[in-house]
Amino acid sequence: MKIDINRIPPEGAILEEKFVASALDLETEIVKFDGPLNIKARASIITNAVTVDISLEAPLKMICSRCLQDFASVYQKKFQLNYSAVKSEPVIDLDPDIRQEIILDYPLKPLCRPDCKGLCLKCGSNLNEKACGC
Repeated sequence: MKIDINRIPPEGAILEEKFVASALDLETEIVKFDGPLNIKARASIITNAVTVDISLEAPLKMICSRCLQDFASVYQKKFQLNYSAVKSEPVIDLDPDIRQEIILDYPLKPLCRPDCKGLCLKCGSNLNEKACGC
């Protein structure tokens, strides 16, 4: 997502885009995007500063760190980015900063549910589905 600071009106500009997660290199072994990343941004310029308020939403598929089952989730985040308005560089590329914000928000150990029982240490059966005889 790029913003031309010369095209931001005094009342601000609203931008909306859909990204494929692979365009921003966001997927990992544990976190996969199950649809487009919806980005809504409101850019405003005051004197020599550009402020961009961003709202993100996307469907996710993750692997539970306890039971190793796939589960669906929705990624949502709101944040603000600030840039200095430089006339020699009128276009601001938001992609690297958006990517960084998303990756910093990834869970270290995603869980399918808070009370996930995980796998049996001896036989490996999923304790959420049945109790094993071990």
